[in-house]
Amino acid sequence: MEHVLVTTEHRGVFFGELSDDQDREARSLTLKNCRNVIYWYGKRGFLGLAAHGPEKGSTVGSVAPSVLLHDITSVAACTNKAVEVFRSWEE
Repeated sequence: MEHVLVTTEHRGVFFGELSDDQDREARSLTLKNCRNVIYWYGKRGFLGLAAHGPEKGSTVGSVAPSVLLHDITSVAACTNKAVEVFRSWEE
């Protein structure tokens, strides 16, 4: 499993686990332990979420065991720091 940040054509931003057997270039992907980033605060843009995780003032949804996402526009690998921040984010 790889921790990733996924964006969609519908302006969705999601953090979760992507299994190794999925094609990262597919138009639809399933993320495990998925969270929706509803709003992020800061000047680092959405890729800052993949590098640093959400900052204070951001809004992150609850964990869903599995989510099928459609119309994927990007898949970014997350750093260990970002994973720690997402995992510790209060629901």
